[in-house]
Amino acid sequence: MKKQLKVVAAIIENDHHEILCALRSPQMSLPNKWEFPGGKVEKEEDIYSALKREIYEELGCTINTATEVFNDHTHEYESFIIQLLSIKCKIVEGNPKATEHSKLIWLKRENLKSLQWAPADLPAVEQLFNEK
Repeated sequence: MKKQLKVVAAIIENDHHEILCALRSPQMSLPNKWEFPGGKVEKEEDIYSALKREIYEELGCTINTATEVFNDHTHEYESFIIQLLSIKCKIVEGNPKATEHSKLIWLKRENLKSLQWAPADLPAVEQLFNEK
């Protein structure tokens, strides 16, 4: 049986209506694919606390999260199954720094599809692209 992971992802939008995209480093699984930053939800942790913790650890920023999940998608990879919960966020303190990722960029919604996304992130990308 494949390992099942519950993962949260931050859809961080700035004041210019651009969304933060993170490039997975060559050392990570799914290397050189783009994703929304975030990570695994620990046991006994709610999804919002997990997302705030992950963004602080990965990007050095403090965020506020929306109160609902923007996109909930389960994707089966070759060796594991991921439930990816994407949540809209705003940075309230700090500037994002790529500590685990190779690169961070801000993109307008209409340009999101120009990147090579990790498969689990694609439904959220689609939903953002179609959102007005």
